[in-house]
Amino acid sequence: MRFHIHLLPTYFPELGGFDAFYKQTLEQVALAEELGWECFWFTEHHFLLYGGPMPNPAVIMSAAAARTSRIHLGSAISILPLHHPLQIAEDYAMVDVLSGGRLEFGVGLGNTALDFQAYGISRDESRPRFEEAAEAVISAWSNDPATHEGQFWSFENVSVLPRTVQQPHPRMWVAGHSPESLGWAGRHGLNIMTVSHPYPADHYKPGLAAWREGLVGLGLNPGVDRNCKLHVRTWVDEDGERARKVAEVGIKRYDNIASVGRPGRLPHGDDYDYDDMLATGRNVYGTPEQCIKLMQNTIRNYDFDIFSTTFNFGGIPHAEILKAMRLFAKEVMPAFQ
Repeated sequence: MRFHIHLLPTYFPELGGFDAFYKQTLEQVALAEELGWECFWFTEHHFLLYGGPMPNPAVIMSAAAARTSRIHLGSAISILPLHHPLQIAEDYAMVDVLSGGRLEFGVGLGNTALDFQAYGISRDESRPRFEEAAEAVISAWSNDPATHEGQFWSFENVSVLPRTVQQPHPRMWVAGHSPESLGWAGRHGLNIMTVSHPYPADHYKPGLAAWREGLVGLGLNPGVDRNCKLHVRTWVDEDGERARKVAEVGIKRYDNIASVGRPGRLPHGDDYDYDDMLATGRNVYGTPEQCIKLMQNTIRNYDFDIFSTTFNFGGIPHAEILKAMRLFAKEVMPAFQ
């Protein structure tokens, strides 16, 4: 089992200002490198306390690159339909150069209507914009100069600088859950990322089958040549009851803040089945021994080869996050390595 770590940020002003939020995030990245995680992922969101303080992952990834030397740095995701592909190619090329070739470039359609409204982009165009932008970014990185003629963007004989360290381009990942999104990723030979808590495992099976079929059609081996990362909210404590209390309060606060300003997302209700979420591996929390058993539930139910932990969720204090990361690295990760 390979381990990544994921920050899908929720910002609570009462815990400190934006300066503290960024400082603590960078401390968590540095500790993740020290403890042996392979990659730290940052998420793009806008305008809301659910992720909004991190509108451009490339900025904080560049800061993280300057503070680390080994851990890979990933965007999970860059919302391609919102941006000109040349701007994305330039921003993330800088991350790849500053990190010495450690960029993992994750992309997706975006999942918040407000982003599209504020940027003045029809959400009905999100998929064709995403597909065109992804291909344009790949072209800009792989060709010097690059030319692209599309429905939404066009450019001719443009040299994107700096050139990426990874050639012909950095490793790319697609976030999604539908056969349309994951199948597109497979047909383009890309890695994928999924999330355990929004959907049960069966929901992902058609998409994963489409991804695998696409890779095989290119002569690529899923799990060897390309990877599937699963993001799981994780918490560990020497005291199982304390772990349960901290995690369940954090999960409720996370799910509630994720519903604010996002029509169609329901607040976390009293009918939330914590036990079933543990039994099916959709959340993982407890003592180290309990976490090992619960992760085995995740392995039985979900199809993935990289387990991406999230400790920073729902306003859990920074000092507690660092403590949980250390305990997980010491007591849980070795059981799967």
